[in-house]
Amino acid sequence: MSNDNNNNSLEEQRRRKAESFRLNIRDDYDDDGESGAHNEPEEISSYSGEDVKDQIARESKRSLKRKRKEEKRELRARNRRNRRVFRIAWLVSVALVGGAIAAFLITGMNDLLAVNRKDNTTVTVQIPKDPTIDTVTEALAKSGVIGEPTYFKMYATITKSNDFSQGTYELTKNMDYQAIISNLEGNSRRTDTVEVTIIEGMSVVEIADKLVEEKAIADKEEFLKLCASNDFDDDFSFLKSITNSSERYYKLEGYLYPDKYEFYQNDDPKSVIYKLLNNFESRLYRKQDFGYDKLYSVNKMLQEKVTDYSLDEIMTIASIIQAEAANVEDMYVVSSILHNRLNSDASEGVDKLGLDSTKYYPYRSEDKVPTDLVKNFKSRYDTYDSVGLPPGPICNPGMDAIKAAIQPSDTSYYFFCHDKYGNAYYASTIYEHQENLELINE
Repeated sequence: MSNDNNNNSLEEQRRRKAESFRLNIRDDYDDDGESGAHNEPEEISSYSGEDVKDQIARESKRSLKRKRKEEKRELRARNRRNRRVFRIAWLVSVALVGGAIAAFLITGMNDLLAVNRKDNTTVTVQIPKDPTIDTVTEALAKSGVIGEPTYFKMYATITKSNDFSQGTYELTKNMDYQAIISNLEGNSRRTDTVEVTIIEGMSVVEIADKLVEEKAIADKEEFLKLCASNDFDDDFSFLKSITNSSERYYKLEGYLYPDKYEFYQNDDPKSVIYKLLNNFESRLYRKQDFGYDKLYSVNKMLQEKVTDYSLDEIMTIASIIQAEAANVEDMYVVSSILHNRLNSDASEGVDKLGLDSTKYYPYRSEDKVPTDLVKNFKSRYDTYDSVGLPPGPICNPGMDAIKAAIQPSDTSYYFFCHDKYGNAYYASTIYEHQENLELINE
């Protein structure tokens, strides 16, 4: 009996402990099943049953699941809010960028077509040396000719408009872009023009000095380099026929026709040379009065073999006549002397032309030779040393000298000289020539 009582007593004690433990577990969670204020887990009695442990584990899993679900809900909510904010920001950005592009295109097109530029005031625009699209745009904007520099540069780039030249231009403020570019590339509104007169008998070097002096070109060395080159052969047949270019100082000597020209300030040397050569070519085919019943051109006379010399030889003879003769009448006599000498032989004592004008070419005289060269200078054109004509012309002759070279007077003279007043003295023999020299030196 006592054993039964003891067993009942022990069983009762266990039941009460388990009940007490379950009450403690329930008190530790609020009504929603969340953990209470204190987070320290209660000690689990070693007397707890397996059912209590399973219940605790299940409660912990449910609590963890609820927590994870809540975190996922919060994350989804945050993502939805972020997406809404991003969409709004993106739409605002697109609207702003689109508005800016639209404004740029509208204002640019208006400036391109000169819609808003009603002012027809004429302004002067200075395009700098070696112009680029950037420097041209800057000059136009500074002068008020364009209102949208970025749009102008874009237009000029797309249309490949880059053939600009240095100079001063007159433009109006109400010009559209294409009109501005056409005027700048075509030089039609340039105002920085200079008038230069090339005098008959000037050499290539003297012409270069004249062009620099009158500000028609800025680079003398480039001009001289071009005059010594073959760059113009493909455009002018009379240059292509020259076969001894390597023997010459300047291939274009003799073909830069003396005349009055209009150039732009600091013009491109190649453009200047083209203008001079074009003028020579036109003179070559222009009809002249050669004293016949009808007019002849130089080219026609050469074709009809009025002279046995080639054009280049005629130009060489004409250049010597231009340099040596005192006046037009004297030109024809000097021409006859040159022809007589060229057709003579050594037995007559005039196998060499012996002309002072050729001695220091490409310089006019000894005092024109650069100081560092004068001591040992020896011209390849010196006719005191060489037989026949020099390698090429020694200056650029006018039409009178060219005509005299083609149509010399009929004389028996082989010598000539001039006094300080320009009076000419001719002689058929060396003795007569010596007498003439003594006479003019008295």
